[in-house]
Amino acid sequence: MKFITISSALSVLLCFGNVKAQVTETVDDTSLEVKAIEETPEIEAVKDTVKPFKRIKAGGVSAVVGEYVIVEFDIDLSFLELQQQGASIEGITRCQMLGKLMEDKLYTHHAKQDSIVISDDQINGRLDQQMQYLISELGTEEKVAAYYRKDNIADLRKQLFEVNKQIALAGEMQNKVIQDVEITPEEIRNFFYSIPEDERPVFGAEVEVAQIIVEPEITEAAKQDAIDRLNVIRTDIVENGSSFATKAVLYSKDEGSARKGGLIEGVKRDAPFAKEFKDQAFSLLEGEVSEPFETSFGFHILYVEKIRGQQVDVRHILLFPEVTQATLNKAREKIDKLREEIVNDSISFGDAARLYSDQKETRNSGGRLMNPITGDTRFDLTKMDPTLSAQVYNLAENEVSKVFTDRDRTGKSSYKILTVTKRFEEHPADYVKDYEKIKELALKEKQIKAIQEWQEKKIGETYISVNRDYGDCDFSNNWQKK
Repeated sequence: MKFITISSALSVLLCFGNVKAQVTETVDDTSLEVKAIEETPEIEAVKDTVKPFKRIKAGGVSAVVGEYVIVEFDIDLSFLELQQQGASIEGITRCQMLGKLMEDKLYTHHAKQDSIVISDDQINGRLDQQMQYLISELGTEEKVAAYYRKDNIADLRKQLFEVNKQIALAGEMQNKVIQDVEITPEEIRNFFYSIPEDERPVFGAEVEVAQIIVEPEITEAAKQDAIDRLNVIRTDIVENGSSFATKAVLYSKDEGSARKGGLIEGVKRDAPFAKEFKDQAFSLLEGEVSEPFETSFGFHILYVEKIRGQQVDVRHILLFPEVTQATLNKAREKIDKLREEIVNDSISFGDAARLYSDQKETRNSGGRLMNPITGDTRFDLTKMDPTLSAQVYNLAENEVSKVFTDRDRTGKSSYKILTVTKRFEEHPADYVKDYEKIKELALKEKQIKAIQEWQEKKIGETYISVNRDYGDCDFSNNWQKK
């Protein structure tokens, strides 16, 4: 049974996480004229998988929905985006991609008609994260602007702001359409039993997993050593005039910013940084260098390079306390002993986790992991993190794994043992055992129907024009109002 349409699949692939913008112009409802778009990089034409497709010039209008126009480059860029995300474009036609883009513009147009408001602060917060990511990937603001064929970073921010706002408006409009859609137990039952038995979904093998983490002790001596090293660096900068940026390149363990001289631009008070980091960033004057301070990542010194209203540009140097081999050996001995006691039934896995695990997030639940995608304790073996899947794939229920060594992004090692507390083998959907999953499928189907009804109604109320070159497209929606 097909639960998700092509359009729904494209919605997932072209979601907000994609930071490369579609080129969109605003036009009057009565006009198909668009301003000449700026020169864009050549993009290889994507072959239509249904039949040969007559291409038109890159700046040509493909469709108009309300106040929005979609040009050929939008379609080309959308295909390119999917490829750059690692998704397959096989089987997706230009007609389908145009249909998806028209849906997006229909949502955005009616979000404005319904006076849905997205605050500039909300968009700027997302945009700041995007820009930080792009700069970390490409190196400098100038390189980011050049990558997007913009003269400067301000022009790029302006374009991405508009794209982000349109995406946010479309998302809010879609949420508004389905927010009141509810499903009753009777509807869930009817949904399930309306599916022929041989067509009912098969749920893959799932497991519930628990773990115990033992971390090597960070000694006070190791912490003081990191502080002392930072004080030496700070003295050389403050008293001898050494370059903070050069010191960051040489010594900082924050790889993302170290190659830029420790630079982090546009830090805001609500930015996703450690509280201690923001406290320092907003308590110093331009040109000041902080004393060493600690966050959950390690020890830092911070330099305020520029204050720009409610944002600051800073540089920082991050050092980690060194872990000695002796403390590593001690942690390994501890987890080896724990594993032996669990295997010998001297203590249960859950009790051992509650008493001895160093992972605060899981120890109170006996080490049980929560699936961050579904919010419950079950993990689909084919969809879970590949490393975790490999560690538990062959474990029987209540079997204890060997000891694994984990390393976080700072390079710090910890030791881990896991167990499968419950295993669910692959099986056809069962109304009682899989009620929550069946409920989710039934609700999704009802939401899709609500969206389809809304789209059909709004298409009839909205000015829409489709280029004649797309006249033979078999759209899932009645865009051509035939």
